[in-house]
Amino acid sequence: MSTNTPTPKPPILWIPTGMFIVTTLGAATLVPWYGLTYGYQTSAWVSWLVITWLTGMAITGGYHRLWSHNAYEAHWLLRVWYALWGGAALQNTILEWASGHRKHHRHVDDEEHDPYSARKGLWFSHIGWMLREYPAGVTNYANVQNLTKDPIVMWQERHYVAIVLGMNIGVPLLLGLIFGDIWGMLLLAGLLRIVATHHVTFFINSIAHKWGSQPYTDENTARDNALFAFLTHGEGYHNYHHIFQSDYRNGVRWYQWDPTKWFIKACSWVGLASNLKTVSDFRIQRARVQMQFKRAEEKLAARQLQEDEHRKWLEVLEKEYEQYKAMLNDWTSLQGERYENTRQNLISKWESAAIRTRYQALEYSLRMQQKRMQLLLTQLSLA
Repeated sequence: MSTNTPTPKPPILWIPTGMFIVTTLGAATLVPWYGLTYGYQTSAWVSWLVITWLTGMAITGGYHRLWSHNAYEAHWLLRVWYALWGGAALQNTILEWASGHRKHHRHVDDEEHDPYSARKGLWFSHIGWMLREYPAGVTNYANVQNLTKDPIVMWQERHYVAIVLGMNIGVPLLLGLIFGDIWGMLLLAGLLRIVATHHVTFFINSIAHKWGSQPYTDENTARDNALFAFLTHGEGYHNYHHIFQSDYRNGVRWYQWDPTKWFIKACSWVGLASNLKTVSDFRIQRARVQMQFKRAEEKLAARQLQEDEHRKWLEVLEKEYEQYKAMLNDWTSLQGERYENTRQNLISKWESAAIRTRYQALEYSLRMQQKRMQLLLTQLSLA
């Protein structure tokens, strides 16, 4: 008789496990005890808020959009700023963080290769992946060779422990001496801030792959979640990010909460950031319309409609799809024409204006089709 031998769990990584245990217990016990016993000065709460914002921005604007995705270029002063406050976030070095994140994007949802695959559950993708020596979590610096040429990245790599100690103990201690509240600063601007920043960042790996909408793609588990975008400096627009990862924006619409996008843009105005990469409006709308067609087909297949009614809706959908394909053909043709003219240096001002006008007309037509498809989806729901 054969027995099923359970697969042994990977060995525990005691350094991160111990860090999470100590910081969590400290935040849960020492922080409230000190507050109830002695109270915190306003300066300690303000410092907690400001440093939480700075460390979060170093992760989202620096570790993530700058170094992991090369979504823009940054002046060395801004890169040093990111490297220091990224060390304060206590989420590993730039090189380690970017390597794991690039692997996540390349193998998203793959349980064997994605370091924090959402397919393995909320706990695993949130924090569990860091507690054991899982094969997918082993760093391979081959995917961050470009970052090894950045002297600031390598400076942080060499001096990471000193930076961590200086930013997480030295800075709160200095603020405590200035404002006369050493323990309050160490507990709020130091300990509580570390725990808060950790879990807010981890929400992107866990909750932003679990709850929310998928307006751009359903080929992976990434979701757009406005609430967690508010908590994570705009990173909650994760469905958009996973299909357009080179865009320096996550909240692509003007009203979407994305302070990282606004900060990077502001830095570009004063020469601290440049070459901000964006995705064309046509590509964005194309992704949305493709998802609308997919959902319309699914709804039509699921509805129990009479044959004549089903045929009517199918004809409407097919007509919209033919228009969509015609627009894509026009777009492809226009792209080729623009490339050829550029290559031959034959674009005059008049030709450039004509091409821009045609692009704008195509983008407008696609936006109108998106509105018609949204109406069609609503009508199918009510049919």
